[in-house]
Amino acid sequence: MLKSLRQDWLANVRNDLLAGLVVALALIPEAIAFSIIAGVDPKVGLYASFCIAVVISIVGGRPGMISAATGAMALVMVTLVKQRGLDYLLAATLLTGLLQIVAGWINLGALMRFVSRSVVTGFVNALAILIFMAQLPELTNVTWHVYAMTAAGLGIIYLFPYLTKAVPSPLVTIVVLTAVAIFLGLDIRTVGDMGQLPDSLPVFLLPDVPLNLDTLTIIFPYSLTLMVVGLLESLMTATIVDDLTDTASNKNRECVGQGVANIAAGCIGGMAGCAMIGQSVINVKSGGRGRLSTFAAGVFLLTLLMLVGDWVARIPMAALVAVMIMVSIGTFNWASLRNLRQHPASSSVVMVATVIVTVFTHDLAKGVGVGVLLSGFFFAHKVAMLFRVRANSEDEGRARVYRFSGQIFFASADRFVASFDFKEVIEKVVIDVSKAHFWDITAVSALDKVVLKFRREGVEVEIVGLNEASSTMLDRFAIHDKDGGEDLLAGH
Repeated sequence: MLKSLRQDWLANVRNDLLAGLVVALALIPEAIAFSIIAGVDPKVGLYASFCIAVVISIVGGRPGMISAATGAMALVMVTLVKQRGLDYLLAATLLTGLLQIVAGWINLGALMRFVSRSVVTGFVNALAILIFMAQLPELTNVTWHVYAMTAAGLGIIYLFPYLTKAVPSPLVTIVVLTAVAIFLGLDIRTVGDMGQLPDSLPVFLLPDVPLNLDTLTIIFPYSLTLMVVGLLESLMTATIVDDLTDTASNKNRECVGQGVANIAAGCIGGMAGCAMIGQSVINVKSGGRGRLSTFAAGVFLLTLLMLVGDWVARIPMAALVAVMIMVSIGTFNWASLRNLRQHPASSSVVMVATVIVTVFTHDLAKGVGVGVLLSGFFFAHKVAMLFRVRANSEDEGRARVYRFSGQIFFASADRFVASFDFKEVIEKVVIDVSKAHFWDITAVSALDKVVLKFRREGVEVEIVGLNEASSTMLDRFAIHDKDGGEDLLAGH
């Protein structure tokens, strides 16, 4: 316990606190923007970001990862808020948390094993593109001052570390550009222009909705979607932070932690949230590594709003745009472009498809879903191609021995059946599967079809070499040795 406390909370105090401050400043405009997307008051997103960051720092499974209100979750809420109002959104947030806790309890985090590296790379690249695209509205139809401030911000971000790394360069950028904008009296868009910042602490409240089946029917589809999107983005982001920090995370604990954090947010009038790859990258690149950095981000966020909200409102958006452009550049996996020709074509297709679907739909779940499906398809195709068969005549031409090697399943079952010559005039067929394995019902059905077809031609069939697992599968599901097998074949 003490070792974990030192490692997760006290091993990197200075850098964690500074990184948390940078993240808090960058969280404010995003939380406001996501609240506007969802159609709710800015304080709903800001309170949620504070609460989720603080709670997840304690109960989450990935130290140093930032969770708060996000755009992906906000998009799911739009229709519910428009049709039913804020109270139903808060009820859906509470149910989302419960579903995520259940997901953690049933080890849903283990499903990340089925997400290939190509999908993760595509996910990262798509998010980098989306982060950059989200900055474009701040750079269109504006005066030259905005471009100059943004360029100056990027200059500070990339050049200041050559002077010293004692202070995160994004924090220096925000402070310097805010001072310049105030000193010169520049008429440019600020954080305060995005919405009214809250001036009071959040209070405990429960949604004012009927506790009946009708309410559950209304909110359950939204909560289920929020659970899937939230866990998907959180687990993918955890994998990315794992790589950036060369450390491991507890995915199932993260699922439960996200659920607890969302329940807490719903109880203080906040919207559901999840991990944020952009803010997590900012945190890591600013030196944040432990749980303290995430905790500090939440505490600093609320402190800034309560104590120096007027000054925070004067931060020019150009400074935050520069920070987010740095994040998008740092997030994009540039090596993946060079690897397009070097890696197998199937891996490149999966990566590009994940990027395209995610960018054009702005839906992370759809992008990753397409990537996982394509990965599964290419894997199944590749395994099916390893299927081999050799046929030899024995007993002076009266018997034929078919020797199979490889995996017999839904993708190779047709090739298995096509390997036999059912019109050959012989007395006996031996099917040797000592180097093969039957994986599913489709494979068993294919064997049934072969055996029954040969028997209909008056040919004796013997199956040899079944391993234990394949034998168990055949005992349970095969029909060729059970009464009615011939009738079942005829019925097809």
